[in-house]
Parts: sequence; structure tokens; C-alpha cells
Amino acid sequence: MDFLIDGLQYASWSEKIFKQMRKGNVDAVHVTITYHENFRETVLQIEKWNRFFEQFPDLIFQGRTAADIKVAKDTKRTAIFFGSQNPSCIEDDIGLVEILHTLGLRFMQLTYNNQSLLAAGCYEADDPGLTRMGREVVSEMNRVGLVVDMSHSAERSTLDAIEYSSRPIAITHANPSFWHSALRNKSSGVLKALGESNGMLGFSIYPHHLKNGSNCSIQDFCDMIAKTIDLMGEDNVGIGTDLCQDQPDSVVEWMRVGRWTKSIDYGEGSSHKPGFPDMPNWFGGNLDFSNISTGLKNTGMDASMVSKVMGVNWYNFFRNSFESKM
Repeated sequence: MDFLIDGLQYASWSEKIFKQMRKGNVDAVHVTITYHENFRETVLQIEKWNRFFEQFPDLIFQGRTAADIKVAKDTKRTAIFFGSQNPSCIEDDIGLVEILHTLGLRFMQLTYNNQSLLAAGCYEADDPGLTRMGREVVSEMNRVGLVVDMSHSAERSTLDAIEYSSRPIAITHANPSFWHSALRNKSSGVLKALGESNGMLGFSIYPHHLKNGSNCSIQDFCDMIAKTIDLMGEDNVGIGTDLCQDQPDSVVEWMRVGRWTKSIDYGEGSSHKPGFPDMPNWFGGNLDFSNISTGLKNTGMDASMVSKVMGVNWYNFFRNSFESKM
């Protein structure tokens, strides 16, 4: 069975977007529900999503296991899987890992650009790797079925997580640095280790992660995917668009700054303008995944490999990642 799964979105959620998901035949999406929010604030975000599920039951529902993706496909809805882009939601309490998993969290980044209690972010000058608490939290995440996400993490910390985790980890939204040298894109060494451990990479369409930014062509993007498959293997890659549809520019400040500084951090290099960059003309939202499928076919991929990239690989990863090891 084929699936269409996006490994990461952070949109300004609305009925319009949920309807676009359905019109675009998107079966499942990993959505960011929290960045710098503490535990209580994260619970409030879950409450907000509960209202969405009540309001739009014919469009979306909360996903908890891979089986829910089949339910979504059969009922023509989209399964929503919760994730956090920072460990702020567990504060300094490892016991909150299990509680958040019970509430539906399925992915958690160990860092968001900066040093956290768990690991180093990709913007730090020094990267000591996983901390003592980081190793304990990774073990607990492995136990309960919460995916370790290293999308915003530094090199050694990411390699540590790959080595230390007893389950394959994910980099849900990033691209290879051999293609474009953004701070958050990943080295060939990281990607090789990720593939060898059966981890997953979700290719990002966020323009700061693309060669030529907003002017990146669909064919260049798909050629990059094909080259990365040569490095990682065809079973370990998917799409993680990092779509921030309809978000106001003010949200970028919360994403990058949170509460850790009084200054404005413009993110991927000081030459970038504040606010969200324009998306490439071939991908503006959930109606446009077919452009990626077509681009992948134009690289010479057969139908089976295109299906893997567009969702089958994520489905298999979800199937092996979300169940607890009690």
C-alpha cells in the first residue's frame, strides 16, 4: 500500500489547510506542537489540537501508531502525529517523557539550535555531544516509543544520539550539506551513520536549506534526493517539508529566540532577512506533493522507489518506533 506522509510541518492551522491536506491526499503529517513551551504550555497546545479534532473529524484525527495511517487512508482523512522541536516540554524532569508520550507526543528534538540540557545545537561553537541527562532521556525515549529527532543538533551530538539510541533516530527536516552548506544541513558522515542505523532523513523544502533558496528548482531538489539515496539507501529517506504555511513573520522570532535572549536571532546567517522566505514556486502547501513525485520520476526513479520516498519509508519507520518497550 502506498502512503503520502510529511515528516514535519508547522503551519498556522486552519480548516483551509486541513481541506488542502485532504485534497492533496496527504495520509499523515508530523506536526510541531511546541518549541520553547514548558510542560503546562505544551498541554495547552494539545488542548488546542483536541478542539481541532472535535471541529473537523471528517478531515483530521490524532495519530498514535502506524496503524492509524491505514485508518486515515481508508477513511480519507489525515492522521496528525505530535512532535516537539525542543526538549523544553520535559523541563528538567525525565518523568515527563512518558507522560508526554501518553498524551500523544511521538517526536522530540534534543535541541533547537542551542545547547540544551540534553545535547548541543547546530549554532553552538562547541559540541560536547550528549550530556549525562541526554543519555538518560534518550534511553527513556527509546523505552516509551518517543522518536529522537536531531534536526537542529550539532554534529557530534547527532552522531552520539545515533550510536547511543537503541532505536533508529530521525532527522525529520534537513538536507545534505554536500548539496547546500546551511548550518542545519547534515554532513555526509552523519547521513551515512544515519542510514547504516536504519534512521530516517526527511528532506526539507524550507528555502534556507535549499541550494539557490527560494529559486531552487524542483529538478535540482529531486536530483539531490537521488544522490542522497546513493549515500543512505533507498529505505531511509522521506519528505519533511518544514512547511510553515500562513504563519506571520512574528512567529519566526518565537522559533529562533524563544525566551533565551533579548536580542533577535535571524537564524541561518545574518545576511538573511527577518521573517519567512518565499517558498519555491513548485511547493506552496499540501496540494503540491505531486510535483515532487513527478520530479522524482524525472530523475529515473521507478514507481516503487518514488513510493518509498513519498511515504512508505516513513510508514515503516513509524511502525517500528512508536510502541513502548514495557
